[in-house]
Amino acid sequence: MRIALFATCISDVMFPQASQATVHLLERLGHEVVFPENQGCCGQMHINTGYYPEAMPLIRNHVNTFQPVLDGEWDAIVAPSGSCTGSLRHQASMVAADQGEEQLSAYAAAIAKKTYDLPELLVNVLGMEDVGAYFPHRVTYHTTCHSLRMARVGDTPIRLIKAVDGIDYVPLPDAEICCGFGGTFSLKNPEVSSSMLSDKMSNILATGAEIVVAGDYSCLMNIGGGLSRTRSGIRAMHLAEVLAGTRDEPWVAPASTTKVGA
Repeated sequence: MRIALFATCISDVMFPQASQATVHLLERLGHEVVFPENQGCCGQMHINTGYYPEAMPLIRNHVNTFQPVLDGEWDAIVAPSGSCTGSLRHQASMVAADQGEEQLSAYAAAIAKKTYDLPELLVNVLGMEDVGAYFPHRVTYHTTCHSLRMARVGDTPIRLIKAVDGIDYVPLPDAEICCGFGGTFSLKNPEVSSSMLSDKMSNILATGAEIVVAGDYSCLMNIGGGLSRTRSGIRAMHLAEVLAGTRDEPWVAPASTTKVGA
């Protein structure tokens, strides 16, 4: 397949290892990955805080940039983020229609149907659970809110993790409960957010895992920051990083990329 990568803002600016690992994995599996250089923010931050008019240029740019998927130039669009995938799938078309841009809304909806979070692309589109990965570590998995409730990736991440060679997967208690980040929620409600994060970290510690994995670096930033501040020794990693390497070809993030947790 020929797959276009939507890197997302947070991956591009702060955690490029998620996108890099996604590209490495898909190319290792024999697919061609293209990177449309005019891409930018999907507008989720603006939409979630009610700035619909301000989100419109971002939605329009996304549609213009990824429209080739509708012309058959690409087979699919992949994003290493359930949050951004969910926003594109449920918000972009809705906001464009709300602002009177019906044609843009229709294009956004059509592009959204070709847009996938990484685990659902692998399992539901490519028909793969065992991607040949090797990761000899004890891990647990945090199910992010948007991947579960908006992108609706289901159990695809867990199925992928369980098929990894050498992994010791430990289910996370209350995995489906929010970590407390929620974008501006953590800024507007810091006490509640901190309490939710504390509960999440307690559950992670109870698993005895070396690494907590998730499909969104926004949540991992929040969780990994808390684990680092408490000197837990538990690292936070994106699912793509777990799946990228093999026994013969380990994947290592470039030295310049940001590490979350220690």
